[in-house]
Amino acid sequence: MILVTAFEPFGGETLNPTQMILEALPDTAGGYSIRKLLLPVEFKKAREMACAEYDRLSPAAVVMLGQAGGRSVITPETSGRNVMHGRIPDNAGFQPDHLPVVENGPDVLYSTLPVGSIVKAVRALGLPCEESDSAGEYVCNALLYGMLAHNGGEVPTGFIHVPYIREQGHEDKPFMELEEIGRGIAAALEAVADNLRERFSRNARASGCVPPAR
Repeated sequence: MILVTAFEPFGGETLNPTQMILEALPDTAGGYSIRKLLLPVEFKKAREMACAEYDRLSPAAVVMLGQAGGRSVITPETSGRNVMHGRIPDNAGFQPDHLPVVENGPDVLYSTLPVGSIVKAVRALGLPCEESDSAGEYVCNALLYGMLAHNGGEVPTGFIHVPYIREQGHEDKPFMELEEIGRGIAAALEAVADNLRERFSRNARASGCVPPAR
């Protein structure tokens, strides 16, 4: 199965496109079941809930979704940084000032999702998508770093940011249509599923369980 997480609204918003996308996702992608988890926009509780669900489910991959207002494209992240900084408080009122996500953890942990394949799959639909090297310093980054620290990146694990949607009313900021973002995330999950099948096939051949392809 693939664990997919999204966030509730935050920062005075009444909508979060990732919650709407999560609710609309199909139950499967590329033959893998999708398990959905909605998270609060709280530095500590989001990580605790996501990591607890990871331990409970032992998924084959983890794809986390979040909103990055001001971006104009779908952006899979390449890394998370060991820093928590709140330009605004989280939904529990916590506003850290450059605190570590994990005490004495490495400065950076890298996504183990097939980021290049995700970008290619989304662009194949005619939708804008590009890699991002900065997941910010807010709850999204803390979740990405915290999950990678928790599972060691042993299964494909990473984060995808999405822009505002029209319904949020930020006329002076870039946005994408919700339907477009939904199709992009569905394509990203298919790319993750393809990667999982390729990994399984490689491991099976290496163990001698199946003959090499001719």
